[in-house]
Amino acid sequence: MSEIMIKVNNVAFSYTKKPFLENINFEVKKGEIFGLLGPSGAGKSTLQKILTGLLNEYKGSAIIDGIESRNHTNSFYEKIGVDFEFPSLYEKLTAKDNLKYFGSLYKGKKKSIDELLEIVGLHNDADKKVAGFSKGMKSRLNFIKSLIHNPDILFLDEPTSGLDPTNARILKDIIIKEREAGKTIILTTHNMEDATELCDRVAFIVDGHIEAMDTPHHLIMSRGACQVSYSFLNMKGSEVVNTVSLDEVGSDMVLQDLIINNKLIAIHSSEPNLNDIFMEVTGRVLQ
Repeated sequence: MSEIMIKVNNVAFSYTKKPFLENINFEVKKGEIFGLLGPSGAGKSTLQKILTGLLNEYKGSAIIDGIESRNHTNSFYEKIGVDFEFPSLYEKLTAKDNLKYFGSLYKGKKKSIDELLEIVGLHNDADKKVAGFSKGMKSRLNFIKSLIHNPDILFLDEPTSGLDPTNARILKDIIIKEREAGKTIILTTHNMEDATELCDRVAFIVDGHIEAMDTPHHLIMSRGACQVSYSFLNMKGSEVVNTVSLDEVGSDMVLQDLIINNKLIAIHSSEPNLNDIFMEVTGRVLQ
């Protein structure tokens, strides 16, 4: 049985008298990427702060690597790496000096700073002050900062936000490699494409509640049928488009006749994506 690295049981939290998070329950296994998905203000970042020890006044239980989050000691931070959506860097220091400084805060063996800068394309900017970096460069530097001490658990908050496709691809490949190395990863995002590609399981969070939880593939296939659309010319010469679910293709006599007589103009299939399923389950649109 896979080791449980994170176990959340009936967690609730409120900033005011009005409940903000309620009845949050899930487990994350070692070597799993677990996605917390939802619109802005849904409670994703608040839950992440509870898991990383920044908020202690929660109800219920949030156990990370065998220790209740509110009871952890400083050694807890040796085990986790956190990449906040908004970079926390010293702008008057160079990229390399930032990594040296943050690495010095940890006791264990560190990853090679030069190698980290290389894999995110910042090796030529290693000795430049962060103040002159673009938003994307700061995001990439902040990301590798969370890896410097080789933590067992990663908390990634919108890691590809604001990045161009090439650099987003680089970060996603690193995340996949970290999972392959046995790291446990909590990915907080509203990017459903990233979640579909990266996450082993996801939880839909809306208004402080988990509305659904499963693998991306199972959520898509169990709630949305694949559709097949085809077009042809009718007796009047006008184009007609029919749509049928994939499991009904074999019994669609019109389609069968068109195939036999080579009268199809076009045919294509489509299936819902995770964003479609999110809207169906929650009635909300991501923003």
